[in-house]
Amino acid sequence: MIRRCEEGDFEAIYEIINEAAQAYKGAIPSDCWKEPYMSREELQREMESGITFWGYEEGGRLIGVMGIQHVKDVTLIRHSYVRRAWQRRGIGGRLLEHLRGQTHRPILIGTWADAPWAIRFYEKHGFRLVSPEEKDHLLRKYWTIPERQIETSVVLADRRWFEAH
Repeated sequence: MIRRCEEGDFEAIYEIINEAAQAYKGAIPSDCWKEPYMSREELQREMESGITFWGYEEGGRLIGVMGIQHVKDVTLIRHSYVRRAWQRRGIGGRLLEHLRGQTHRPILIGTWADAPWAIRFYEKHGFRLVSPEEKDHLLRKYWTIPERQIETSVVLADRRWFEAH
C-alpha cells in the first residue's frame, strides 16, 4: 500500500534512508560520504523545506520512501529509498509512478553521478539525463545543496521538462 507519510513515520523514514544509502558507501566520492548518510536534523530540515514523503507499506511496516517537493515551476523527486532486503521488487517504481500522478509540472530528479544503478532506475521509468551544463544550472536553481554535490551529481528530467525546454 502506498500512503502519505505522517509525523509518526519520521524514525522509519530516517532508518530506511540510512540503511539503503549504504549502497553509496565506496561508490560516491569519499568526501561526500558521511555516517549517518542523513542525520535526523537534516531530515527534519528537508521536511520543513517542503518535501512530502510517501511510503510503501507492507504488513504495517514502511518498506520504501520517496519524497516530492514542488519548487518554483517544477516538481522534484527527492530521497528515494527502499529497504535493502526489499529492493528489486518494483517498490521504487510503484512509488515513482504514484508521485508522478501527484503533479502536472515537469519532474526533475538529482542523483549521484557515481550511482549508475540509480540512473538506470530512473531511465527505465522514462527519465533522461540533461546535459552537464544544464545540470549545473538546474541544481543551483531548484536544489539547496553544496557545490561539491553539484559537481558530483546528475539530473534526470521527464518528457514534460524536455518538451518545455
